[in-house]
Amino acid sequence: MSTIQSRIVRYGELQPCKTAFIDAHTPGSDQKENFTIVGGGVSESPDQHVHITDKIGFNIGAAGQPPKCRNSLHSHTTAEVFFVAKGRWRFFWGRYGTAGEFIAEEGDIFNIPTGIFRGFENVGQDYGMIMSILGGDDAGGGVTWAPQVIEDAQAHGLMLGDNGVLYDSKKGQELPHNVRAMPLLSEEELKAYPEVPVEDVVGKYVARYWDLMALGSSKPAKVIGEDAMIKDKPGFEVDFLTRGSAVTEQIKTDQPVVLMPASGHWRIKIDDVEVTLSAGDTALTMPGESYSVAPSMTGEAGLYRITATNDPAGATWVG
Repeated sequence: MSTIQSRIVRYGELQPCKTAFIDAHTPGSDQKENFTIVGGGVSESPDQHVHITDKIGFNIGAAGQPPKCRNSLHSHTTAEVFFVAKGRWRFFWGRYGTAGEFIAEEGDIFNIPTGIFRGFENVGQDYGMIMSILGGDDAGGGVTWAPQVIEDAQAHGLMLGDNGVLYDSKKGQELPHNVRAMPLLSEEELKAYPEVPVEDVVGKYVARYWDLMALGSSKPAKVIGEDAMIKDKPGFEVDFLTRGSAVTEQIKTDQPVVLMPASGHWRIKIDDVEVTLSAGDTALTMPGESYSVAPSMTGEAGLYRITATNDPAGATWVG
């Protein structure tokens, strides 16, 4: 098993992939960076660096984008959860991205329902970063793109094979003889992708940072779970810790646990390894290890804790 030290990834050490997805050459999307922190992620590029290869039942990743850069419309069959680490982001959804939208600020979290097309763009003033939690070890087998995204990409030299791999004609690459182009969804198939009203999405699948700071003031705030603010069973649970709900005495875990600060500085101890982490940093605790997590200095401090469950990764759960 990997060492504790190798399961701590700092924001400043993240290695980006700029060719992760089919829209990497499409104007408006060609400046985005993809990061795979824990697990294989959903990158379509062989250039993607994976920081922690342990399989824990879900993936941790990130997307970094300069202002006005967008991630094109796509769909997943397992959970795709984002929280904003840096900047200001607009999330939108629907066949053409017009069914609804909302603005997420730093610390806000969004559990995007499965089976709908979704995209996001940086609407802040500086380079922004959103952290992701993807359901399943293989993140649901990848990404399904809206037809216009594939067509736009082909016009700029990128082809997606039906094997899920990208080929760049600008580098002289062609589809191998045994690989066909990823087929476009038909109009009939597109009917299975709903146009979900904005009130259904924002009302059920979004939790705001300052609400979580209040709810977590004396005990961890349950963010995603069967009996949480956002009701879902995606193969993991998410809760939110503050200074008043920190884990000051080490506890032993029987499931993989990922610790991701949203604000402030946190002293995290895993067995006898102690580090201080801040927003954008990630630490993975494996079963059988003990951990504690508490703010290391005064001031505002919030942290997301993601715990694996025995629930299978799949479609958004409706209880």
